[in-house]
Amino acid sequence: MAAVLRGITWGHSRGITPLLAASQRYEELHPGVQISWKKRTLQEFADFPIEALTKDYDLLIIDHPWVGCAAATGCVLPLNEYLPAAYLQNQEENSIGGSHESYFYEGGQWALAIDAATPAASYRKDLLEKNNIPVPQNWEDILQLARAGRLAVPAIPIDLLMNFYSFCIANGKEPFASDEELIDRETGLAAIATMQELYSLVDPRFFSANPIAVAELMSSTNDYWYCPFAYAYSNYARTGFAKHVLHYTDVVSFKGKKLRTTIGGTGIAVSSSSINPEIAIDFAQWVVSEELQQTLYAEHGGQPGHLKAWQDEKNNRLSHDFFRSVLPVMQNGYIRPRYNGYLHFQDQAGDPLQQCLMGSVTATKALDQMNHIYRQHPAHPKQFAKA
Repeated sequence: MAAVLRGITWGHSRGITPLLAASQRYEELHPGVQISWKKRTLQEFADFPIEALTKDYDLLIIDHPWVGCAAATGCVLPLNEYLPAAYLQNQEENSIGGSHESYFYEGGQWALAIDAATPAASYRKDLLEKNNIPVPQNWEDILQLARAGRLAVPAIPIDLLMNFYSFCIANGKEPFASDEELIDRETGLAAIATMQELYSLVDPRFFSANPIAVAELMSSTNDYWYCPFAYAYSNYARTGFAKHVLHYTDVVSFKGKKLRTTIGGTGIAVSSSSINPEIAIDFAQWVVSEELQQTLYAEHGGQPGHLKAWQDEKNNRLSHDFFRSVLPVMQNGYIRPRYNGYLHFQDQAGDPLQQCLMGSVTATKALDQMNHIYRQHPAHPKQFAKA
C-alpha cells in the first residue's frame, strides 16, 4: 500500500507549481509514495489556524508568525530534533536574510525556509524609459509618481500594517518593544502621517488590492508604472508569465536611509499528527536542499529559500536579475514577532489603520485602536528568541 502524504499551500503559481514538480520527482525517486497538495487563498494562508490544519495534512506551508502557536501546541514537529546538525547549519549559513531564523522559536526549528520574500519595489522598465523617468531613489520621487497617477501599491489591511512597521523603524523605533503599547505615540503618529502623505495620492481601488493583484495589474496594463513596496513575486519578472515583464529593485531611501521592509516568505512544516512522519520529514529536507532549490524548485516558478539559488546565474538570467536585485532588501528585512498571540494582533490591527488612510478615522484614534488590540495579546521577552 502506498504511503500518502497530503500537503496544503497557497494558491498562486509561486506557491503550488514548484511543489507539484518536486512532488512528482520525489514520487519517481520513491515508488510507493504519493504526495498531493491543496491550495488556499493568500488571505486564508495568513489567517487560518495551523493547529486545525495539522489534523488533516502531513505537510504545511506556513508563515513564520505561526511558529509561536506551533511551540505552544506542539502541532508540528521540531525539525531540529530529527535532522542532522550539519544540514541545519547549511540552512542557517545559506539563509536569505532572517528567513531561516524566523522559523526558530523557543528551542524548536518548526519549519524550514522553502520560499523567501519581502516587499520590494517593482516597475515597468519599458514605460519608465519611454517617458524618460528614472527609477525612484527617494521618497519625493515616489510622491511625484503618485501625483501623476502612475503609482500602484497594495493597501489591504495586512499590507498596510507591514508598511506601518517599516515606517515606525524609519522614524527611529521598532514596534513591539513594550508590553504596554505597540509603539510610542510620537513614532506611531509620525509613521501614520508618512503613510497618509502617500495613500492620499493613490487610486482608492488599491485599498482592496493585495500584492498579487497589483502585480497582475502592472503586468497586464500600461496604467501603472511603479510600485514602491509589495511582496515581490519573481514569476512576474520572468518572460512569458504575464503580458509585460516587471523588474524589481531595492526600496527607496527615507530620511537618508533605505527603508526596512517586513520579511514574508514561507516555511515547510511537518504535522505532529502525520502517520508517515519519516517520509514527510525526508521530503521537507529534500525540497529545501541546496540542489533542489537551485534547480528544479526555481525552474518551476519557485522563489527559493536557499541563498545559493538566489546567487545562481541561470536563475537570475531567467528572471531579469530578480534575485540579485531583491537580495539586499531581504538581507535588510525586519522579522515579525512570533509569540503565541501575535496573529490575533496581525489579523485585526490593519483595519483601523486602513480606515484612517481612507479618511474615516483620525490618526490618533487609529493608533489608540491598534494599541488596544495589542494589549489584548501583548508581546513578551521570548518573542525574539533565537537559536
